[in-house]
Amino acid sequence: MSTNTLETTAPRDRPLSWQNLGKTIAGGYVPLLLATLVVFVPLLWMMLSSLKAPGEIVTTNLTLLPKNPSLQNYADAASTVPFARFFLNSVIVTVIGSTIKCVLAVFTAYALVFIRFPFKRVIFLLILVALMVPPQVSVLPNYVLIAGMGGLNTYWGIILPGLGTAFGTFLLRQHFLTLPPAILESAEIDGAGHWRKLWKIVVPVSVPSIATVALVTIVSEWNEYIWPLIVTDHPDMMTLPVGLTQLVNSDGSTQNWGMLMAGAVIVLLPILLIFAALQRYIVSGLTQGSVTG
Repeated sequence: MSTNTLETTAPRDRPLSWQNLGKTIAGGYVPLLLATLVVFVPLLWMMLSSLKAPGEIVTTNLTLLPKNPSLQNYADAASTVPFARFFLNSVIVTVIGSTIKCVLAVFTAYALVFIRFPFKRVIFLLILVALMVPPQVSVLPNYVLIAGMGGLNTYWGIILPGLGTAFGTFLLRQHFLTLPPAILESAEIDGAGHWRKLWKIVVPVSVPSIATVALVTIVSEWNEYIWPLIVTDHPDMMTLPVGLTQLVNSDGSTQNWGMLMAGAVIVLLPILLIFAALQRYIVSGLTQGSVTG
């Protein structure tokens, strides 16, 4: 058989052909593009609307870009409610709460994997049960406890009930199970105790998983609405999500949508920046914790 015949009959792999390109776009990029638009377009509309005058938002002739971009809505929102105080409260609650939750998750996961003690599997089972229980179930008992301890309108009253993180403990435990035992055994031979093994070996190699837990914890603490709303009724102790409700209620019967959009941007922008800074750890962190024990 001649060379020309082989060239004619043998199928050619053309990765850049229109057929393969169409399959690639339809199979991967189109769903990704649609998912991106579903998430991004409302955020873009909110940010652009915060720069518009009221007449440009409530109108039949909608336009995407503001005609005369202005930061007046942000100034009105800051003058209507004490957003600076709300922001400070959210930062304090988020930093303290997320730090304690991450440290407790690391300690608990390490104990469940590397320390022998009775009923370890029962405790882990209870943690799994906690993942399945809606947090709204504990609102009333927590309120009775915190109110009885005098924790209403206090930082510790906002932070204390949510210090346990079943998700973080579960994810870190699953990741710690994948660590090679030989590393810890060699450190133990060298005389390292649990404290040294945790901070010198386990934590440094588990940065992606810990960063994933930190990101999820920070987002949940920053966006928490129900519990701060219940335990605070004084503006000096309200967090940003609760303060946004105050902004909605302060405008009376006529709502300034531009000012509300500006308030929503103030609430969302810090957490979006944190997410952008830590998002590269999410996939690797969740993948490292995918092996069950």
